[in-house]
Amino acid sequence: MTGKKSRPTHIRTVWFRLSLPMIICVASFMLYPFVYSLVLSFYSHKGLASSFVGAGNYVKMFHDPTFVKALGNNLLFLAIQVPLMLVLALFLAYLLETKDLKWVGFYRTALFLPCVTSLVAYSLVFRTMFQFDGLVNRLLKAMGFISAPLPWFTSRALARAVVILALCWRWTGYNMMYYIAGLQNISKELTEAAMIDGCSRLNAFIRIVIPQLKPVIVFTSVTSTIGTLQLFDEITMLTEGGPGNGTMTVSYYIYKQSFELNNNYGYSAAMSWVIVAIVALLSLIQLRVTREE
Repeated sequence: MTGKKSRPTHIRTVWFRLSLPMIICVASFMLYPFVYSLVLSFYSHKGLASSFVGAGNYVKMFHDPTFVKALGNNLLFLAIQVPLMLVLALFLAYLLETKDLKWVGFYRTALFLPCVTSLVAYSLVFRTMFQFDGLVNRLLKAMGFISAPLPWFTSRALARAVVILALCWRWTGYNMMYYIAGLQNISKELTEAAMIDGCSRLNAFIRIVIPQLKPVIVFTSVTSTIGTLQLFDEITMLTEGGPGNGTMTVSYYIYKQSFELNNNYGYSAAMSWVIVAIVALLSLIQLRVTREE
């Protein structure tokens, strides 16, 4: 009996010993940097020298016109690109779940392929296509939409449009796959019965399909919001924040502050924590708005 009673304790001891290396790794490479970045945000760094400034970095950033501009660009991309991408992904998913549609596997693969394409490769393709004498301007001119080539990378509005198109091209198929998985769990009989009773396909989609897809829609909206507020890769490869900081994002500005401009890691850490706070707030709002009553 004594041996039986001590067996759970022995199992917990063995489990702890086996888990200890992983716990140490997580604490060393995730928990410690997380805490240290918060501490670092209250210091000002100039090279190897550092000084405690308290909330000075947080006050400074909201008087920094470049940071304010970068944050505004992030929110602009969030307001335009995320809804456009998610609506397009939902539409494509619903279309690909249509009965008797041929070559469904080909269409799914073709739409999902951009998100696994090399960032460098697709960025080079986009830069080439949208050059002053690139394919896009040639096609628009040949179709009579423009009389002169458009300056895609020297106009703020057009450069932002290129970034939004690139993001939609790369991530629409990724979100579409989540919606396809959600649609496959919805009974087709419900929409068919509604249409037999006189409900149009659009009304059946809005009133029956979308409410049942709410958990998937919430998940994709939260992850897309996080990704857009952390936008860095496309800006680095396509526009480098230009023209005139017109496409500068907070993540790219953090990189420049850390490694190109002032090497002020404390100021960069403070900006990172502001993004964390904004992401947490927007995610909480999305979850509260869409939660089940």
